[in-house]
Amino acid sequence: MNWIDGPVYDCRVTPLHKFVDERGWLAEVFRQDNLDAMHHPVMAYLSLTHPGVARGPHEHVRQTDLFVFFSGLFRLYLWDARAASPSYGHRHVIDLGEASPASVLVPPGVVHAYRNVGTRDALILNCPNALYAGQGKAAPVDEIRHEDRTDHLFMIS
Repeated sequence: MNWIDGPVYDCRVTPLHKFVDERGWLAEVFRQDNLDAMHHPVMAYLSLTHPGVARGPHEHVRQTDLFVFFSGLFRLYLWDARAASPSYGHRHVIDLGEASPASVLVPPGVVHAYRNVGTRDALILNCPNALYAGQGKAAPVDEIRHEDRTDHLFMIS
């Protein structure tokens, strides 16, 4: 497949508005009244990524991710591999982090990856709408992994 650079349907990149004062800053990550009920988070986790390291690419069958990029410098990759999507075949690459903090909603079926392209360790917050490995961690993990693909379909740099 030859990817078309452009936005991916239903992926929502929302810049974080910082409320700054003498103590530092505060930013709302999500609000129940700005997020469809089907995307409301059921858990949250932090992930630290070393410089030069990539996570993904992978996709979910049912899970929606709500990533918050606020630290360091990350390059986010989104590929729309959903045949029924209006943006099928689109690839969107965007740099996010401390200088351009944002939340990113990634629906099921959108392949995603990110790389720390900065010079120091950086954090990401994820607030997915599904529990990792289900209730009590007793279910299969909802992931289709693409890291080992040799056809370079999901190249990240």
